[in-house]
This record gives sequence, C-alpha cells and structure tokens, in this order.
Amino acid sequence: MTNPLPRRQFVKTAATTAMAGSLLQLTGHSMVHGEAPGDNEIRLALVGCGGRGTGAANDALHVDNAKTKLVAMADVSAPRLQSSIDALSNEFTDQPEKVDVPEDHRFVGFDGYKSAMDVLRPGDIVILTTPLAFRAPHFEYAIQRGLHVFMEKPLTADGPTSIKMSELAQQADAKNLKCGVGLMVRHCRARQELHKRIQDGEIGDILTMRAYRMHGPVASAHSTAKPEGMSEVLWQIERFHSFLWASGGLFSDFYIHQIDETSWMKNAWPVKAQAIGGRHYRGDYIDQNFDHYSVEYTYADGAKLFFGGRTIIGCKNDMSSHAHGTKGSAIISKSGHTPGNVAIFDDQLFKRRTERWKFGQPEPNPYRMEWVDLVDAIINDCPYNEVHRGVEASLVTNMGRMAAHTGQEITIEQMRNCSHEFAPNVASLTADGPAPVMPGEDGKYPVPEPGILRDVEYATS
Repeated sequence: MTNPLPRRQFVKTAATTAMAGSLLQLTGHSMVHGEAPGDNEIRLALVGCGGRGTGAANDALHVDNAKTKLVAMADVSAPRLQSSIDALSNEFTDQPEKVDVPEDHRFVGFDGYKSAMDVLRPGDIVILTTPLAFRAPHFEYAIQRGLHVFMEKPLTADGPTSIKMSELAQQADAKNLKCGVGLMVRHCRARQELHKRIQDGEIGDILTMRAYRMHGPVASAHSTAKPEGMSEVLWQIERFHSFLWASGGLFSDFYIHQIDETSWMKNAWPVKAQAIGGRHYRGDYIDQNFDHYSVEYTYADGAKLFFGGRTIIGCKNDMSSHAHGTKGSAIISKSGHTPGNVAIFDDQLFKRRTERWKFGQPEPNPYRMEWVDLVDAIINDCPYNEVHRGVEASLVTNMGRMAAHTGQEITIEQMRNCSHEFAPNVASLTADGPAPVMPGEDGKYPVPEPGILRDVEYATS
C-alpha cells in the first residue's frame, strides 16, 4: 500500500454522492461583498495545482447551491498546472463553461498567486492549496483583495506563523470575509451527529481516545536524492511532505485529521504532549521525517489521546479513531476519512451486539459538504471563519511532532511561544535561491535528534 487514500482524489462516483440537508438556492438571494449585481456567479482562482488543489477545485465546481466557475490558476510548475487543468476539463466535458481558464489566466512562478487573485472580483473565492509555508503571504494578499478563501490544512508548522495566521484571521473577520479550512471531517454529517450525541452524554465523560494512521510510504514524504539539474527550491516544493519548513513534515500534514477529529469530540485541545519516534528503514530516503511516531496527548482534565503513526511497508495498516467514555465508547473513524461508519457502543469492545447507534449509509461526502457550507455562508452572509480553529489544530499537531523530534514534553504554550520559524523569508523565495534547508556535504538533509537539546527541532544547516 504505497499511497493509501489520497488526500483529494475525485472520481465520477463521488459526484453522485447524495448531499444531506437542504441546499439553499440562489433564487431570491444576491451575492454579498462586491459580487456583480444580478450575476449570481462565484468565480474561483486556484493557487497550488497539485492533487489536493485539483480535488478542491473539483469539489467547488460541483456545489449545488451556487454557480461556481474556475477562471484563473497559478503554480510554480507549468507541467503541474497543465495537468490540473486537463483533469478538471475532463471532469466537466458536459459543462465546459465551468472551467474557463484561458492562457492569459494561467500563471507560473512565485508571484503567480497575485496575478491569479487579480483576475477575481471582491467577493469571489481563492483556493489556497500550496504547501503550508506559503499560506500566510497568500492569505494576506487575499484579504487585501477582499476575497473569500478556502485553504488546505495544516495552516502552520511553527509558533511565529501561527501567530501571524491568527492575526490575519482577525483581519478577515474585520472585512467580513468567509474562510474555510480543509479539515473536512468537521463537515461530515455523520460525525456531526456523533459529536452531538457525545456532547449529550451518550458515552459519558471521555477518559481516553485512540487514533491511528499507519500505511506504507508515500512518495512526497520519502524523498530520494534531488534529480541532477533541478532547482533545490523547486525539488523541495515538489516533495514538500519531506521537508519540515514546507509542510511540518508528514506528521503535521497527514496526522492533523485524526488529532483534530478526536479533539473535536472531546470539545477541547490537548495542553501538552510527550512522544517517541524514529527512523528504522529509510534506505535511500534523505527526507526529514521519522517513519514511526507515538504520541500521548493530555487534556486539561487529565483525559488522554494516544496517537500512533507509521509509514513502513509490510506492516499492519490502520486509519481509525475511537473514543472511550464512562458509559460506553464510539467509533469516530472506522477506516479512512470517508465514510466514517460512526457508531456508539454500550461497552469498550466495539462489538455489534452492544452497538447502541450508528449513522446510516451512504454518508454525504464531507469533501463536498465543506464547500456547501462555505458557499452557503457567502450567499447568506453568515459569520464563517475556520482559520482560528485551523491554527489551533495545527499548533496541537505541531506540539506532538516537536515532542517526538526533541524527546521532550512540550506544552501548548511552549509550542505557541517558540520563536523558531522554519521559513521566515518564504515570501521572497525564488526558484534559483537557496532553500530554507540545504543538504550537507554528504547530500543529506538534517534530521531531528531526540535527546540532543536544541532551541529548535533540528539544525537548519
């Protein structure tokens, strides 16, 4: 299993997934905040045209509660941009007007995000799906342009950028901009019902939660040597899961979902973490990741979340989350992000004979639901800013990663106030400039060394 459950993989069958709830139609509504009178169309720009960006754009173009249209795209890679527009055009052969991106609206380069956003009108939506290192400068420009935003998780990899993103979120609030974050499980109708039942006391007080993401290696998180003649910066962006500055590593980018969904059910964020991890079978890989992690998160009331992550071929695969309470237990995710197959049990064994409740199938697709909810907030001018919560989820995830990489117990305040920033000059990054982390004379990149005390997780050079 070399690439299980891609983060955003759209297929024709997903387009037929039933959408739960009543979807408000545009009839009788006018768009807010700068939309052309009588237009009733939301234009989209995609910044970051990899798999997750292409999938997000596809989901946005499929929403039923608005007329959405892709009009601009930007990426640092011309082939990646072309691959994205080809995939989207093929998806909408019966609605070619949905993907209307002429050559002069396709922008390649580090400043392309500005040009793509400049195509939009205030009140349109920009999709930010580059590696997280670029999130803050891109979000800042979107706010200046008066654009609603959908951005992928995670939002930050360190304390300084978390503070910056929180400040930008407040600026977006001041301009009444709607901001969605790609923690799509929060929009899963099955998990929403489970959350309500847990808060109503159906499993009692949560004492312990368990979450796992264990599967084989994923190419972007397990890099081999850079190809001859390729820019170091562009190589690291292409393999962004391999580098802490670009993504927070595979821990932050992959594991945030399990950590977020369990904390949501608990209605709290952990206050500290201790962890172990290491590199067993790296072979020719010269990335900065561990291949296994085990984290004990502690909440303010003493409850625990035990998280295990592994990317080693030939081992047991598991991608699930569970909650254990004083009156019973619950499946939060049974196998993967969707469907959740959520259920509540009278005991702690998750046996069918003690199953008290489960959500019926099929479940509405949460990747579509997050777009339904964002667009609904725009149409009806409802308060909607998931960036505040997205920053907290990113911080808590980073706290577990830092605990594993340093071998220390890390508190949320230590994580928030740590002054180390992985890529402080990312806004001025160029293809031919030095990358935020460079390989040593042996061609290898620095890796975390638990127990060797440093001010940061790893030496940058």
